[in-house]
Amino acid sequence: MPSLHVCPLSRLPETVAATGASHVLTLVNVGTPLERPALIDAENHAVIGVSDIAEPRDGHVLPADEHVAGILAFARAWPRDKPLVIHCYAGISRSTAAAYIAACALAPERDEGAIADALRTASPSATPNPLFVAIADRMLDRDGRMVAAIARIGRGAEAFEGTPFCLTLP
Repeated sequence: MPSLHVCPLSRLPETVAATGASHVLTLVNVGTPLERPALIDAENHAVIGVSDIAEPRDGHVLPADEHVAGILAFARAWPRDKPLVIHCYAGISRSTAAAYIAACALAPERDEGAIADALRTASPSATPNPLFVAIADRMLDRDGRMVAAIARIGRGAEAFEGTPFCLTLP
């Protein structure tokens, strides 16, 4: 069964090794030092330079259509024979939003609320970036259901960084 694994940057190498992942999606601030795990081929690693903000802020990159389009394109191109690891700096906001977006895009028949519930069960600290979710909701024609589902599960538990977790796809 295809799986999405989410982790913070500090746990990326061990998460890739433990899961046997073939693909990595990175969401970090522009300029963040980053080393691709040795087990991942360069063509199987996408880096999306975007800040974890929901409103414009000087010196930061606001999530926009092109960032969500990058998430969608990479997730759809992933062959699903081995896990996909998605990470951001803390493994709490950008990466959990990207995992939720990927799960909704790759299983369009699945209820947004059920995916959000699975996300919350897998990660008590998950707090998906609301702007990423809103953009994806529009792009996937989910008519506000993705936004409502994430609002319903609410903010996750306070944490410095998230614990790695897995979402499975049907």
